[in-house]
Amino acid sequence: MSRVPDSQIAIVSTLTTSDNHLTKIRSFLFGIFATNMQRLKHYTIPIFTPEMACPFQCVFCNQQKISGHLQNPDFREVTDTIRKYLSSFKAGEKQVEVGFFGGTFTGISADIQEGYLKTVQPFLDSGEVHGIRLSTRPDYIDDEVLTRLKEYRVSTIELGAQSLDNTVLQAARRGHSVQQVEKAAALIRAAGFDLGLQMMIGLPDDTLEKALATAQKIIDFGASNTRIYPTLVIKGTVLHRWYEQGKYKPLSLEEAVVWSKQLLLKFEKAGLRVIRLGLHPSEGLLDGSEWVAGPFHPSFRELVLTEIWHDLLKPLIDNVGTNGRVGTNGRLRRIEIEVPPSEINYAIGYGGKNRKILLEHFQNVKFIQNTALSGRNFKVKDNV
Repeated sequence: MSRVPDSQIAIVSTLTTSDNHLTKIRSFLFGIFATNMQRLKHYTIPIFTPEMACPFQCVFCNQQKISGHLQNPDFREVTDTIRKYLSSFKAGEKQVEVGFFGGTFTGISADIQEGYLKTVQPFLDSGEVHGIRLSTRPDYIDDEVLTRLKEYRVSTIELGAQSLDNTVLQAARRGHSVQQVEKAAALIRAAGFDLGLQMMIGLPDDTLEKALATAQKIIDFGASNTRIYPTLVIKGTVLHRWYEQGKYKPLSLEEAVVWSKQLLLKFEKAGLRVIRLGLHPSEGLLDGSEWVAGPFHPSFRELVLTEIWHDLLKPLIDNVGTNGRVGTNGRLRRIEIEVPPSEINYAIGYGGKNRKILLEHFQNVKFIQNTALSGRNFKVKDNV
């Protein structure tokens, strides 16, 4: 199995970004890491523990309805779930991790934490699973907790920061401060864990400027990965009541896409992996039984990447000329756009959006996969 040397991963996870030179180094090393990871298929086996041990009720939160899981699994169920997922994965080189999501994992009693983590150990020993990730709150991290997690070979800790603006945190009733996130992040990185910091957009009192500032602090705090979740109004939450009272207005889908586009590009430039854009489409969200309002879309990430490619392709339209669809040689123009295979769907656009826009200016538009291209680089052939 191809892999990045541990020394490179360690450097990526421990560099700070207070210095521009170090930022460039981390971005460069992340590129090496990402290139190697692209050769592997990555799987995360999700284990949901909705609201387990969380003493707070944030204004947006109803984990049972968001995750689609109403009960916490017992240890045997966790083992069975891991085996079920492993049997469904395709043969070949892959990177597999088990993720404990949906609750405040490190707030669970120590014996239950250990019980869950013990279920994964045989799969780590056999090499079928390569790591454990978990999500928790920043105010439930200390040296004792981290020692326990290290003993059970946890590799990644994600903190639900949600915002790194204290006024937004207070309005959302998060129960922790930006300073607590910064302290927990430093402890996690010092202990050698991979750090993830999750953020939400469109919370009460949030603005695009505050969201971009949160993204910068996520970078500055040394996270290697993040998730971006647009705030939704879920039944039974405080936001639901505020929405009905006219006290809260969620972002529109268009606004959420525009915000997320800027955030994604900012994180990519700094070398952070954006693991997820948008909530996982649980049954309650898909059928609308739990979703009241807000920018939910089952293909939210594709919408964001479609807009990024729209911006990249827009100069083709701008350069058509004043005579519209007619080229300099007097013939209707045809173009062929070569893109990396992993980007072709986004270049064409969700529902063919980008191709349709181009067809308003060109007689024919053809997208071709080019394995020699990477990132979002593309080539254009005119009048083919």
